[in-house]
Amino acid sequence: MGFRINDIVTWIGKIDWELKKFHGDEYSTHKGSSYNSYLIRDEKVVLIDTVWEPFSREFIINLKKEIDIKEIDYIVINHSEVDHSGALVELMKEIPNTPIYCTKSGAKILRGHYHQDWNFVEVKTGDILDIGEHKLTFIEASMLHWPDTMFTYLSGENILFSNDGFGQHYASEFMYNDKVDQGELYQEALKYYANILTPFSKQVLNKIEEISSLNLPIDMICPSHGIIWRDDPIQIINKYIEWASEYKENQITIIYDSMWNATRRMAECIAEGITSNNKEVVVKIINSAKSDKNDIIVETFKSKVVLIGSSTINNGVLSSTASVLEMIKGLKFKGKKGAAFGSYGWSGEATKLITEELKKSGFEIISPGTRELWNPDEEALNRCRDFGKLITEALN
Repeated sequence: MGFRINDIVTWIGKIDWELKKFHGDEYSTHKGSSYNSYLIRDEKVVLIDTVWEPFSREFIINLKKEIDIKEIDYIVINHSEVDHSGALVELMKEIPNTPIYCTKSGAKILRGHYHQDWNFVEVKTGDILDIGEHKLTFIEASMLHWPDTMFTYLSGENILFSNDGFGQHYASEFMYNDKVDQGELYQEALKYYANILTPFSKQVLNKIEEISSLNLPIDMICPSHGIIWRDDPIQIINKYIEWASEYKENQITIIYDSMWNATRRMAECIAEGITSNNKEVVVKIINSAKSDKNDIIVETFKSKVVLIGSSTINNGVLSSTASVLEMIKGLKFKGKKGAAFGSYGWSGEATKLITEELKKSGFEIISPGTRELWNPDEEALNRCRDFGKLITEALN
């Protein structure tokens, strides 16, 4: 069932408590998620976004409990991805001629998803839809995080429907930022930014600047996933500015995979060297084969320096290391430093290959890396400690 946000806006989405993976298996959702749809009732009735297709029948049933759906005058699809538009097929069977407001790219992608030529109304930044006492202003937000994305602003109520911007994969029965655990909220918001929006940080800053120039008062931000920002909503905008500006904390993250624990022992001794030389820096050691890959990306996002280690296997690196390196490359982190390490038996290419991948990812390489043959003895482990001490010099 829905709930009233205010006198004219009703949340009519779905809280998905059981969701553990998203984007196929690409994104872990430890805290579930929600698919937020919003019903606006003025002289005209507007539905903003829908829900993911598996919940489309439930969505239609609940929507009918709120309103005779034939009274819906307009549908706004801020983003065509199927977790937002998935119920359109069922909905349009009942109201087939209802105009769907979206960007030009949105109409193209919706046709590609559903192979239907619905009544699309293509809009661009600054276009206004008069719905009675209130107006909807459309703001294109291309590549935040798809080409078609847009925001919709409701005047009078001063609500920004921000779609994937400012959202989180976070299920809560409370649905408002002032009602949930703040640590959980910001952890999920940061994870969402780090794993999804990092490549588009420049666009994030440009879009926030553009919205600011429009002088639109914002009393509430209603994203399409997670909770609604009603208490000081500008706080999450300020966080996005911070996160988009080559964000880093005083942290070094050591990511490794190991076949017979030699590389693990190297990672631990490198950490010892770091902490012996710098008591203030936070050091995190993560086994990439045993840890959640999206959580690894969060720690990478937070770090000034990232060290990646792997045993050499088949003249290459271990599969979990290769996966993490591919994710890091795709996310296009800025302002990060890195180096490689690893153990080997005879050929020993892993350290060089990791270094090359870090270079391709835009990392500043602070050392050619270090590698040790077979099971490192105490002398070798001391070299790892010295390597850790060297790494701390890169923090300045």
